[in-house]
Formats: sequence, C-alpha cells, structure tokens
Amino acid sequence: MASAASVTSLADEVNCPICQGTLREPVTIDCGHNFCRGCLTRYCEIPGPDPEEALTCPLCKEPFRPGSFRPNWQLASVVENIERLKLVSTPGSDEEDICQEHGEKIHFFCEDDETQLCVVCREAWGHRAHTVRFLEDAAGPYREQIQKCLECLRKEREEIQRIQSRENERMQVLLGQVATKRQKVIFEFAHLSQFLEEQQSVLLAQLEKLDADILKQQDDFDVLVSEEISRFSSLISELEEKNGRPARGLLTDIRSTLIRCETRKCRKPEAVSPELGQRIRDFPQQAIPLQRKMKMFLEKLCFELDYEPADICLDPQTSHPKLLLSEDQRRAQFSYKWQNSPDNPQRFDRATCVLAHGGFTEGRHTWLVKVDLAHGGSCTVGVVSEDVARKGELRLRPEEGVWALRLAWGFVSALGSFPTRLALGEQPRQVRVSLDYEVGWVTFVNAVSQEPIYTFTASFTQKVFPFFGLWGRGSSFSVSS
Repeated sequence: MASAASVTSLADEVNCPICQGTLREPVTIDCGHNFCRGCLTRYCEIPGPDPEEALTCPLCKEPFRPGSFRPNWQLASVVENIERLKLVSTPGSDEEDICQEHGEKIHFFCEDDETQLCVVCREAWGHRAHTVRFLEDAAGPYREQIQKCLECLRKEREEIQRIQSRENERMQVLLGQVATKRQKVIFEFAHLSQFLEEQQSVLLAQLEKLDADILKQQDDFDVLVSEEISRFSSLISELEEKNGRPARGLLTDIRSTLIRCETRKCRKPEAVSPELGQRIRDFPQQAIPLQRKMKMFLEKLCFELDYEPADICLDPQTSHPKLLLSEDQRRAQFSYKWQNSPDNPQRFDRATCVLAHGGFTEGRHTWLVKVDLAHGGSCTVGVVSEDVARKGELRLRPEEGVWALRLAWGFVSALGSFPTRLALGEQPRQVRVSLDYEVGWVTFVNAVSQEPIYTFTASFTQKVFPFFGLWGRGSSFSVSS
C-alpha cells in the first residue's frame, strides 16, 4: 500500500494550475498544458480588456483556441487511481475542505468578505471585484498578527507569573513573621504571668498586714473602751448611792465627790489610728509600679512585635557640602556655607542629602527622626536604593529608587510618582520610619500622636539606606532608635 506522503506527492503532480485542486475531467490545450474542463471553460468566459484578443494559456501565455480542448482520458485514469489511493491511505478525508454549495475543494480566501472560496465561488460576480488570494497567501499576514498577539500574551502571562511568584514569597515571609510574633507573644506573656503572680503575692501580703493591724487596733480599742465604761460605771454607781442617802450622808465629802466626777473627762478613743487610715488610703499607690510595668510591657510587646530598632549614624562620605554633621553623626544642620568636603563617587553634589551608614538587605528596622524646621525650610526622610543617583539632579520618586516624605511648614507630601499632599491631624515633628525589607513596606508614623502618615509598597532587590534631606537656613534633624 502506498504511503500517505507518496500519495500526496502524486496528487500534487495532477493538480489543476487554475484551481490548485485535483484535475476534474482533464483537458489539454494547444500548448500541451492540462486543466480541469470546468476551470478552463470559466477562464475562457472571463471578458478581457480587448474582446478581439486571442486567449492565452494561464501558465505559459501561449495562444489557444477555445474550441481546441482535447479530453485527456489517460490523465483522467491516472487521477482516478490517485484519488482511490488517497481514499485508501487517508480514510475519512476532511469534508470541511469541500465547498458545501459547489462540492469543489476550497482553495481561496476573499479578504473583503473574510470568506473561504472554491474555484466556482471565486468566479462568481459577488467576488470578482474583491481581493481574493490563495489560502496560504491569505493566512500569512494573519499568522504574523497571531504571532504578535502570542508574544504579547506570553509576556503578560510571564508578568502575572512573576507577580504571583513575588507575592507568594511575600506571603511566606508574612507567615514567618506571624510565627515569630506568636513565639514572642507566648514568651512575653509567660514573663508577664510570672510578674503578675509575684505582684499579686506582694499586694495580698500588704493587705494581710493591714488586716492584722486593723484587728490589733480593734482589740486595743475594745480594751480601752471597756476600761472607760468600767470607770464611768463606778462613778455612776457612787453618785447614785450618794444621791440615795439622807441629807447628812449626802453632804459628807460631797465636794470631793463632785470634784472627782466633774474633773473626770471622757476619753474618746479611735478604733483606727490616723496612721493606719492613711496606709489604707494610700494602698492604691502600691499598684502604680504595676501600672507602670504593664505600660512598659505593652510598649515593649508592641515594639518587639513590630520592628527592630536601628542604630542610625549619618555617613559623612555621602553628605552634601552644605550639611553640617555633628561629631556623633546623629544630627545634621543646613548651612549656605559650603564645607571643605573632598569629592567622591558616594557624595551628593546637587541634592542636599545624606545617607546613613551600613544599609539593609533584609529584616525589619525602625528609627526616629526629630525635625526642626526654621525660616520655612523642609526635610526629606525615607529610604533609597544603593544605586540612587549621587551626582546631578536627584528625582525623588520610587522609580528612581527613593521612597520618602517631605516635611515642610504647614504640609507633608508623599513623594510618589507624583507628589501627594497628605491630610494629617497635626504637623509631625517626630517621625518614626519603619522598613520591612522582605515584604517591601516603608511606613511613616507620627511618633508623638501615633497617627499613621503614609506607607510605600516596593519590591527591594538591592541594599537600601536610610535617607535624609534638608533645605533652609537653620533647619536641622536628628536621628535615634
């Protein structure tokens, strides 16, 4: 049995040059070329620019007479055998390649109507004025468009996959942070529980002491009152007895008796001494250390659950010559007088900025910036990437590796792609900057009121440094943890 490839090769040899399909009722013209009878008949019916001009062969352009068609029965037999082999080698041939209206194989595509045509459809009046091309020729431009679309879609898919990978990594980092926070909560509350038990024992012991002192003073009070009652009872009995005597007996030693009764003053004992009462009233003060401890515990817990304090020192190698740094490198002041600072690749030469030492490539860190603006100055605080521009103009925006706030008199701006003025409850003078490298957060909070100011979201791929900028005579800032 012939293979499908060999059958296809043979079929290509008996194709009609006009319809590009297998020859149907093959006929031969004067020049010897073979065509389908129907295709050649329709070809002859197509009017040319000059009706008197002789017809020419579609292949070699040799003239021929319309009535000179000669049936090629031998070629027809060959075509029939090839068709039979095709049916045997490829059973169930694709019916979609056949025109439903004319039963002819589809070879053309009308670009105006976007319709696939057979040779009969192509010669119809509705398509004669249209742009008709062979299927493969027409498919070429569309393949190019599809290829371009595929490239764009693949890029979009890769971008989505990259975002998915990045966000999944962030989620894993967050899960790790939550696990760390859980351990810290358990650890801190275990210490707090021990401290509370100790404080409970101390306070209960003090209350027991107060109980004992109250009971002792109650016993002393009862004894004193009993003695007083006994003495007064004796005097009352003596006077009642004296009053019951006759006049002579009543008057005997009457002055001495009255003097003893009149000079006998009642002592008014107190059940609770002033000192004990003061101790009872002052007992709530014993809980003040506990209150302080609880406040410190909460502050410490929140702090440890948040970020690690960063030991920030300004780097004089990066400082603009108009910035005066303190000896401890924790304070900077703006000055119009240029400092004698040697030029180096790390130093800012136009932007009056300075970086901190070290930088970060991982972890969560926080530092405090105290701002003192004078004469309408401004201060910029935030973080920058390691490759931020040191020379020439510095564009303060995330696309240039800068995530920062600008604090000025009366307003605060977030320096995003476009600066955004922020509506805050009060003008911050102390700003806490927090960096979460793995998650990509740069957060700013008013350190006095704890009011959130702004949070940048980024994707850090290199070392980042605490960043500071100053402008305005007398303006300054200081950093601490």
